[in-house]
Amino acid sequence: MSYDEVAADPLSNPVGGPDPDDNIIHLFWLQGMGCDGCTTALLAANRPSLEEMVLGTVPRIPRIILHHPMLDDDSGPDFMSAYRQAVEGTLGAPYVVVLEGSIPDDQSFPGEGYFAALGVAADAPQGMRATGRPDQPLRVSDWAWAMARRAEACFSIGTCATWGGIPAAAGNITGSMGFMDYLGREYRSARGLPVVNVPGCAPIGDNFTETLMQVLLYFDGAVKLPEFDELGRPEWMFAETVHRHCMKAGYYEEGVFAHEPGDNECLVEIGCWGPVVQCNITERGAINHTGGCMIAGGACIGCTMPGFPDKYSPFYKAPPGSAVSGTVSRIYGGGIRRLRRLSMTAGNHTPIWDRADHIPSAWGIAAGQKTPAQKVNAYFYKKLQYKGTVNHSARNKKQPQPGSRDILKQKGVDMSASVPVLGERVVTREEL
Repeated sequence: MSYDEVAADPLSNPVGGPDPDDNIIHLFWLQGMGCDGCTTALLAANRPSLEEMVLGTVPRIPRIILHHPMLDDDSGPDFMSAYRQAVEGTLGAPYVVVLEGSIPDDQSFPGEGYFAALGVAADAPQGMRATGRPDQPLRVSDWAWAMARRAEACFSIGTCATWGGIPAAAGNITGSMGFMDYLGREYRSARGLPVVNVPGCAPIGDNFTETLMQVLLYFDGAVKLPEFDELGRPEWMFAETVHRHCMKAGYYEEGVFAHEPGDNECLVEIGCWGPVVQCNITERGAINHTGGCMIAGGACIGCTMPGFPDKYSPFYKAPPGSAVSGTVSRIYGGGIRRLRRLSMTAGNHTPIWDRADHIPSAWGIAAGQKTPAQKVNAYFYKKLQYKGTVNHSARNKKQPQPGSRDILKQKGVDMSASVPVLGERVVTREEL
């Protein structure tokens, strides 16, 4: 089928070509308007890694033959030949398409202009922009729609490819859009799938390779089709907000907020959008299940969301909702924090210390005798804690004190002659 015939019926999904080889699948990487950060994220993935998928060591999925403009050994016509075969239906094996970066609106140009290119006219499939010089660049936007119709699945990696991202922000002249916008609502792959979206700027590499693996396992019949949300995101990754799994969320609950990036407290008041952003960075980490924005003390700026960046700017200002939620959190959080400190103090006493009204710590001033407020709190707290069950705290009060407690004093050892190490002046041996 020629390029012009495909243009007339882009959803026909013709099969064509030799019978596919079930042991391999080609992965064609297209690069639109982006920064190559998604490629870097892909190379950092390890659950599974790109190397494992290319070597075919992941059970039940075919070995991936990667065609990537930056990573491939071949170049020029040798590199572009597989792309041409995919469009013409003569590849002889199934393939998937991955888009990195957004699709520019260069299809609207009246002439041969382009914003992102791949290959030249000499590499063009049959009927694909055959006019012009042989060295005339081919638009990525042409490859994207031409390859999508035969693809087993189309994936968008990163926020530029999924929603438009930075190239689609206000003031950008490229008219960029996501893969889903470009292909349209009615698009279905050869396997009947809409575009699969894995957002992030840059995305977590493991998010993409895991999603790709799950889809390939579905093609193999090993699993059911994974759950995707209404925007084509893997639901098991993007159903929860950043805030729900953030290691700093406890500070928000207690009304304690950071003043500048890098502080350990909740980052909402210095521009963090975590309470309303869907992303799994806080529990998965950025690379090798470690690191990530909030872990490193940086605020979430909503980079996985369709509204990024314009709807989350300016990044240095607190979200408007934080004025209300932060004030409420300070009011009830202050009381909660004080009550918890009472319980924490009680939990920092062993039953032995409670019975003796004495803590044998030389590291600092540790309160031995409980204050009246602590005693009242402990009384009612224990009533609730042990309601309907055995009150082990009350039982422990009847335990005898250990007879060998404070053994050095019992043995007559004078530790006052020892060399102090806790900030006092060091006593010389001559003085001892």
